[in-house]
Amino acid sequence: MYLQLSNPYSMKTSFAQGGASAQKSDGVALFFFEDTALFTTQSAAVRAAFPASAGNFDSGDFTGKKGSVAQCYHGSGKQTKRVYLVGLGKSEAVSAEGIRRASSAAARAAQRGKVKHISFEVPETASLNTTEISEAIIEGAVLGVYAFDKYITKPADASKLEAVSLCTANKTIVPAVKAGLDFATKVSQGVYLTRDLANAPNNEIYPETLAKRAQAAGKESGFKVTVLDKKKIQALKMGGLLAVNQGSVRPPVFIVMEYMGGKKGEAPVVLVGKGVTFDTGGISIKPAPGMSDMKIDMHGSATVIGAMSAVAKLKLPVNVIGLVPSTENMPSGTAFVPGDIVTHMNGKTSEIDNTDAEGRLILADALTYADRYKPQAVIDIATLTGACMIALGSITSGLLGTDDVLKSRIKKAAQRTSEHVCELPLYEDYEDQIKSDVADVKNSGGRPAGTITAALFLKKFIGDYPWAHLDIAGTGIAPSAGPYSPKGGSGVGVRLFVDMLRNWKKDGG
Repeated sequence: MYLQLSNPYSMKTSFAQGGASAQKSDGVALFFFEDTALFTTQSAAVRAAFPASAGNFDSGDFTGKKGSVAQCYHGSGKQTKRVYLVGLGKSEAVSAEGIRRASSAAARAAQRGKVKHISFEVPETASLNTTEISEAIIEGAVLGVYAFDKYITKPADASKLEAVSLCTANKTIVPAVKAGLDFATKVSQGVYLTRDLANAPNNEIYPETLAKRAQAAGKESGFKVTVLDKKKIQALKMGGLLAVNQGSVRPPVFIVMEYMGGKKGEAPVVLVGKGVTFDTGGISIKPAPGMSDMKIDMHGSATVIGAMSAVAKLKLPVNVIGLVPSTENMPSGTAFVPGDIVTHMNGKTSEIDNTDAEGRLILADALTYADRYKPQAVIDIATLTGACMIALGSITSGLLGTDDVLKSRIKKAAQRTSEHVCELPLYEDYEDQIKSDVADVKNSGGRPAGTITAALFLKKFIGDYPWAHLDIAGTGIAPSAGPYSPKGGSGVGVRLFVDMLRNWKKDGG
């Protein structure tokens, strides 16, 4: 059965019984290990099934080296198959991440070759179980060929990969293969949704349309969505969200998403995503070069929406709440200005030192709102500080928080998904940088330790619950394409959150 992804074009995933040579797809991918004995056995079998592959082996051009992809052909005319030989390196060192990267490389090669449907024969190795292998193949292949190109007018003969399938001749592993395929497809749907939202221009995605996309995702996936308008936001006295919104002609929204797949009455996990749909910096305006990337300043909200969609489709046995405060940050005659004092939902006040430190202001109200759920834990995710990008680049997200068990859960999920995190300290000594003479706290502590002082600002607005903060300023707005992610909005955080929630009870001890 085909499972369709929510993207401008249709990507399908499926399972087919039988080995690679029995597949009707126009491309097949075969994984190889570099170990001499294994490689000899594998290459002999492939030579028999696909005689044209002999040259790749006889020449020594393909040895199963990690990251390598070689191509040969099978058949003729319209029945010609492109066969991709994909190296995984040494069998004892193979990892899920290695398989993701290898399957992405093969899928990208297939797409360049105008292959419409590629089949991956599922390999077997002692270091990973079949479900893990199958998940990794689908994630790598599907996520690797993503492109946000719906606004590009293409020629009539434009070719894109349309379908990815898994196959095996080993009937005993079929249930595990299907389980991995189903899980990875639904997670990939969530990542695609997040990437689509994050990469969309401001004239497509702004607070009201972001809310509509969340509602559509809830209807499709099976979670409840409530959208609070400006009047309700005012009634809740969300001063941070209202202050940032002052300069925009578009009203703010506060999106509440609820998925109750766990036990009735069990405290939920709350995910909070920054939803600044375009950030000019406000009166403290950003420089023009690179400002177009600020359409992605709502990546945290996109991650939460994508993760909620995946969790609901997977029917994970957890209760999860998603909260998204959303607004634009615009300069105008009505915009908030440095020196203003804002009163937040919990009654605390913040002095505005820099209007470009706006994300923490809207998150402060959302973190206060989260307390009403008496949650097990709250995690916020945001493209919050340029300082995090300077410290950790575009590879690793910053992690800060108050609870060691929660931080451990996140780190374990990060390790399994290779969505890397690095913990930074929350020492009270840094609080002097955000001390205000006229309010409870100042919204900017300057350039030194900017990621830490931003988190310390947020800490003042959390309730009596375990809390963690993920700064994805570098990882959410990628300066170049990764092994299976695009330039721009990367979709970071969706796989991490789903994995964390999937293993919530296991990792809590």
